[in-house]
Amino acid sequence: MDLNQLAALVKQERQSILLHWRQQVRQLPSAAQLDTPTLNDHIPSLLDELASALQVGSAQTIPEALNEDSAEVHGLQRLKDDFDIEEVVAEYNILRAGIHDLATSNGLNLQGQPFHVINRVFDRAIGLALQAYSSQRALEVQQRREEYLGFVAHDLRTPLHAISLAGRVLERLLPQTEYPAEVARTLKSLRRNVQQLEGLVQKVLEENDNVRTESGIKLVRREFDLWPLIEGLVEELRPVAEAAGTQLIDEVPDDLTVFADAGFIKRVFQNLIANAITYTPRGRVVIGARQLGTDGGVECWVRDTGAGIPENFLAHVFDKGETDPASGGGTGLGLAIVQTFVEAHGGRIGVESKEGAGSIFRFSLPGASSRPTQQPAT
Repeated sequence: MDLNQLAALVKQERQSILLHWRQQVRQLPSAAQLDTPTLNDHIPSLLDELASALQVGSAQTIPEALNEDSAEVHGLQRLKDDFDIEEVVAEYNILRAGIHDLATSNGLNLQGQPFHVINRVFDRAIGLALQAYSSQRALEVQQRREEYLGFVAHDLRTPLHAISLAGRVLERLLPQTEYPAEVARTLKSLRRNVQQLEGLVQKVLEENDNVRTESGIKLVRREFDLWPLIEGLVEELRPVAEAAGTQLIDEVPDDLTVFADAGFIKRVFQNLIANAITYTPRGRVVIGARQLGTDGGVECWVRDTGAGIPENFLAHVFDKGETDPASGGGTGLGLAIVQTFVEAHGGRIGVESKEGAGSIFRFSLPGASSRPTQQPAT
């Protein structure tokens, strides 16, 4: 058959093809509510590409076509909106079937070269969409791995610091003349290995300084008593606090329950308390909580009598990469991690502070009756 005849038909019936295509595509779950421009995406230009290919009558194979400059990829916005790739492919195949129906209704036979050209154009488009989808998903997985690694490495610093301080306390309390050589070797080995681990953790943090904190987090919520969790943290951090001359006080009611992911909430408090200790030498750090309303929601806080936060820095304390200029170190991940975990629960976090008068970090967690939709897994 004359390829130009089919090309002319595609151009002539372009609008009716698109209309028929949209009517069928809207039956797909994700596309049902899209407006016409968004639904069309670059499909009109794909029809123009098909018409041109039919006029040229190229005998290219699909691999040869894929080696050309990449055409526009349909479905990138669909990808951003978390559409299934199966639906993106289905949109192409609905259009392909529409072209076949159009040719049949006009008495045109698609066998031979027309069939080859149509399939080449559509299979190339589908290949590009699949490539874009897989590349984007691979990038997301990599970013989430880097983020998780950065979070874990950051959280390792506090217990490592506590172990290091405990070792130093032991060395100070046990005069070298009073304990055997084996104990001395053990303490030396402990100090050396802790230093090595601290170096590895710092290296991970430096290599992941571009970690994003907005990635999805999978929460495993359950109801648990908050007081034992805080009391355990206080005991874990006590060597760090005592080395700084800081008093840790647990004022959480012993009958207060929280509906949350216990692991993530522990890391939130761990970061807040460790941060408070750092800026509160020879002061007090108080951890408290109270119930909000009747839905099981709670408000938690960590209050210190430390140096406080400069007013011009207060609005940026939760930004990734922001650190206290006077601290001389840090990666700026700690409070960004805290905010990420709190917001993943559907809660909010804020800070009140005044230089020289200390700071108080408050965050809220919703109860079981008002829990938010769980975010995607990492």
